[in-house]
Amino acid sequence: MQTTPKHFDAARHVSGLSQFLDDMSVPEGTLHAAVFYAKMAHGHIRSLNTAPARAAKGVRAVLTADDIRGENQIGGIIPDEPLLAEKDIHFWGQPIAVVVAETAALAREAMLLIECETEALPVITDPREAARQGKLIMPPRTVERGAVDTVWAECDVVIEDTAESGGQEHLYLETQGALAIPTEGGGVRIVSSTQGPTAVQRAAAKVLGIPMHLIEVDVLRLGGGFGGKEDQATPWAIMAALAALHLHCAVKLVLPRQEDMRMTGKRHPYSSDFKIGLTKNGKILALEVTFYQDAGAAADLSPAVLDRTLFHCTNSYSIPNVRATGISCRTNVPPNTAFRGFGGPQGMFLIESAIYRAAEAMGIEPHIIQRANLLREGDEFPYGQRTERCQAERSWDEAVQAFALESVIKRVAEFNATNSSHKKGVAVMPICFGISFTNTMMNQASALVHIYSDGSVSVSTGAVEMGQGVNTKIAQTAMSILGLSEARVKVQTTNTSRAANTSPTAASAGADLNGKATEIACTALRERLLKVAYEELKCSEDDVLSLGNEKVWRNGVETNLVWSALVQIAFFQRIKLSEQAQYATPRIHFDKTTMKGHPFAYHVYGTAIFEVTVDCLRGTYEVESVQVVHDFGQSFNRIIDLGQAEGAIMQGIGWMTMEEVLYAPNGRLLTDALSTYKIPDVYAAPKHIDVRFLENSENPLGIMNSKAVGEPPFMYGIGVYFALMNALKAFRPNKRFLLKAPMSPERVLTELYEPITAATMVSK
Repeated sequence: MQTTPKHFDAARHVSGLSQFLDDMSVPEGTLHAAVFYAKMAHGHIRSLNTAPARAAKGVRAVLTADDIRGENQIGGIIPDEPLLAEKDIHFWGQPIAVVVAETAALAREAMLLIECETEALPVITDPREAARQGKLIMPPRTVERGAVDTVWAECDVVIEDTAESGGQEHLYLETQGALAIPTEGGGVRIVSSTQGPTAVQRAAAKVLGIPMHLIEVDVLRLGGGFGGKEDQATPWAIMAALAALHLHCAVKLVLPRQEDMRMTGKRHPYSSDFKIGLTKNGKILALEVTFYQDAGAAADLSPAVLDRTLFHCTNSYSIPNVRATGISCRTNVPPNTAFRGFGGPQGMFLIESAIYRAAEAMGIEPHIIQRANLLREGDEFPYGQRTERCQAERSWDEAVQAFALESVIKRVAEFNATNSSHKKGVAVMPICFGISFTNTMMNQASALVHIYSDGSVSVSTGAVEMGQGVNTKIAQTAMSILGLSEARVKVQTTNTSRAANTSPTAASAGADLNGKATEIACTALRERLLKVAYEELKCSEDDVLSLGNEKVWRNGVETNLVWSALVQIAFFQRIKLSEQAQYATPRIHFDKTTMKGHPFAYHVYGTAIFEVTVDCLRGTYEVESVQVVHDFGQSFNRIIDLGQAEGAIMQGIGWMTMEEVLYAPNGRLLTDALSTYKIPDVYAAPKHIDVRFLENSENPLGIMNSKAVGEPPFMYGIGVYFALMNALKAFRPNKRFLLKAPMSPERVLTELYEPITAATMVSK
């Protein structure tokens, strides 16, 4: 039997041997590009003088929209985003020109010489204001179930309020970048740091005015993505390619950290209104929600993100009457984009906020309402799909028992009763997250597997390795089916010439889709080789052959026919040793006219229990513990899955506590450096984290019966917010705290204490 491999890249990462885009050896004479961008958030370009930059030392070209051969458009879902601004500016940081020089330093120096005269226009940074002015990305969308309008009279408790969740910077370690090399026949090879190679290829073909087959996109690996390189890696790749074809020379473009932060979109901030109705026993009868999504200046992926928000606005709860409306608002900030969870976290934060407010009004703990409304087998979601193999109640009950929730609550109450300046808080956070792209067409993948004559194996898929271990899982799939050791299998770079028409590595579907395609291809190869072995070993009809430990086994007994010899025999017999396969997720469908269907292959469940301690004099806090029972399905690589869960939880905690994206009224990003934008470090990490696997959970729609793990654990981070809220409530029991995230230490202080003004000082 094969052993479970560790993350293939782990040793290379820590030893510095992993190659990323900026580590590549480039062709002699490679030029470097820098991007000149708008220094205002909304306005008209009156004049653009690039002559001083063109005349600068080492500069080979300054490219503007006039130099684009094809269409100046990179919008995917909605074509509303030019590659380079022509007449109008819609956000601070919008690219206007590309300077190409002999070195990156010279390109950046010359960029500062460009003169751009502009006329300022009013700036909108508030999605509600955008909605009031009718500035929408698309018409509002609504998901509805039951009879919301008529059920309120049956409710014993009805609560209305507003909840707000902020943006989040991806802050991948490797910034956006690309290397473009002209190829013969007017084509170009683009090495890009992208989650979506085909998205780059497709958009580049449009902008460059050439067919897709003349564009090869290759991805080594990413130094992090988190959704920020799904669509937003595309413009930088195209800019490099545009320059490369214009100058007939290789061109490299890598964004400095601060420019990356200024010019790229973030997680979507939401401002949302809710109305929730319950019985006196805590059963939720109705939920009505309006989400105001801050899409930024262009659509990007906002429509798809909003769909997932609507789909997840009830989280793990069965609510018979629901109306959720999403309004995608166009503002003057960089187009916001995909981020781990893809709209799901914003929807879940809303329902947890509503439950928190309802519990507050009813004088009970939120976990009582949560448990009373958990999904059960066969329950219907607002979008029409029903639960299958539902693990909501089981994960909750196992977490409550394993981590002794009642004892924790009692201990926290005793602490709060005897401490005046420090208060503890506890919160429970269940999750239910759908796995699949909400766009049905995208749920497909292909794999190309070669067995070479020496017995080594090459696997090519559309999956992009960005630290999540997808290459390890794909290799592990091939190893398991073909009975090989780790040394025999290599997963190649992600290349549009080997894997065409790929979906981005996103939606937690990378391992499922590409792993399933690999499974199909390897299974076909295995069966082909076993037929050769059957003849070579002169087997009878009753014999059963299998592959394992690089040998052929007959009826469970090892034979003397080894893998390398079997491959040689097949090769000499001219047996096909390559296989291409495609996988399309079965059963899924969704009708956007009715907003009903079966959009997800399956759901991931789990429950987390948070405990925090707040210093109510200073506003600082510590996360004492995060204890989780998570539904991994039948995990076939626990090391990778555990790391993904812990990392996602930490990133979710960051979103809910300290990661605050702030724009000035004029649209300029204020948090554009690590000195002003704070992410969790080792001191912010929970003192204790315990992630346990929910055992005996089956999932035939996942690779090797497993479940996706990239995004679902992120949502646990929402629990830290409500643990903090409960701690604040213990200090100020009569105060109604705002439902606004992130709960930074500064916000803790302003929530606990009324701000001191000149008027209050005089009155005292």
